[in-house]
Amino acid sequence: MATNQEAIEDIDGCCNCLAARQASRYLTAVYDQALSPVELRITQFSILYRLAKNGPMAIGELANEIAMDRTTLASNLKPLERDGLVMIGPGADRRAKKAAITKAGIVRYRKALPLWNEVQTKFEGTYGGKPAAKLRNSLRAVLSSGFEPWAENGVEAKL
Repeated sequence: MATNQEAIEDIDGCCNCLAARQASRYLTAVYDQALSPVELRITQFSILYRLAKNGPMAIGELANEIAMDRTTLASNLKPLERDGLVMIGPGADRRAKKAAITKAGIVRYRKALPLWNEVQTKFEGTYGGKPAAKLRNSLRAVLSSGFEPWAENGVEAKL
């Protein structure tokens, strides 16, 4: 309850960002717990997957692929590099860096994949396969809704 004299507009149930963040935190905790036996978090697993699938990638390209700003990506890459799962090296030019999965990274990814599959299957079993596919498609559509959240000069809409 607000303590000032002005009424506070009730946005419960209609804030898209809050609903997405709540669901994201919930699912992140579920997947993190499932991947804990191989000492990976879902974000790290996603990075290893992208690098295993696509091969070495420029940091900016990897950030775009996983919809993450470069600073957050760099902080997620540090433990992977420290553990020898990812190697960071020079990119096409001296200003750019490139990330590549190592043999140890491939081994860890392969150990994690069955754990990921298990939680993925369990989620789809309880939430429903068709609703889960619809949810993924809807969330992916958000990524092309016209905003540029990591643009140099802040949030801009191309609408």
